[in-house]
Amino acid sequence: MATRLVQINMKAHDDSALGRFWAEVLGWGIDSEEPTVTNLEPVGFSYPDPAAVCIDIVARPEPKKVKNRVHLDLATTSTAHQAELVARLKGLGATLADVGQGDVPWTVMADPEGNEFCVLEPRPIHQDTGPIAAVVVDCADPRAMARFWGEAMDWTVHEVSDRHARMRSAQGVGPYLEFVRTPDTKVVWNRVHLDVRPYPGDDIAAEEARLLALGATDPGVDRSAIHWTVLADPEGNEFCLLAPR
Repeated sequence: MATRLVQINMKAHDDSALGRFWAEVLGWGIDSEEPTVTNLEPVGFSYPDPAAVCIDIVARPEPKKVKNRVHLDLATTSTAHQAELVARLKGLGATLADVGQGDVPWTVMADPEGNEFCVLEPRPIHQDTGPIAAVVVDCADPRAMARFWGEAMDWTVHEVSDRHARMRSAQGVGPYLEFVRTPDTKVVWNRVHLDVRPYPGDDIAAEEARLLALGATDPGVDRSAIHWTVLADPEGNEFCLLAPR
């Protein structure tokens, strides 16, 4: 058995407005499952497919208090494209952000609800990822995170060091999942988190047990009103185990 990363979940005060922003940014289609959930995926996309990691935006009243531990990196094809994209994002309502990055070749920004993301300088490794180059997770130990997620999912680990680890789908398509060593620690429930899904025919209870045996933990979320399973990785980052599909 194995899972795969199918989407990220992002909390928002106004899921519809934030959904429109990200749909414009990515050139994706927008759909609403219910009044408080906005789904984004590429136009003509057949979910789930490793060619893209989709976005679920869910309305929640809690304010954003700290820098998100999960963020998106956007791909560009040239320095001119990077500058053009930054300018277009500002026009859509994004702002420049300072997270202590210093003098770096990428541009750190925040969406209209303050969620940080990066517009990367052109990198050959991201030439075929689509608009999202990577989903990035802050962590204390990239090696341990790559070890856990490399066993939790069927994604391939491409690079591991003390400061950075990189994974990609087993099919070698879509964005990367990256773990970056950072000095700050997790202090609140993550406002952006990963959603993983087993394959059709898999037993979700057995998959939950397998993930717990690998080092995931149960954060004690009340499951009575939800049809998915909330777990946390070895560094306490919440993620959702969705039903097989």
